[in-house]
Amino acid sequence: MTVEDIEKAVSRLAADELAKFRAWFEEFDAARFDSKIERDAASGKLDRLADAAVADLRQGRAREL
Repeated sequence: MTVEDIEKAVSRLAADELAKFRAWFEEFDAARFDSKIERDAASGKLDRLADAAVADLRQGRAREL
């Protein structure tokens, strides 16, 4: 199956089925994003960014929300 096949199938969905698909895809996409962030955090890829953010906060270049 190609992306074009999927696009065609989605374009033929009835409104209620499209809403179900949209909800499913939103959850699917969010779960994949969360998984990627967790892997990046566990591997240390985000440490430099976190350290820079903490340094900015301590030096008054940022504020807590």
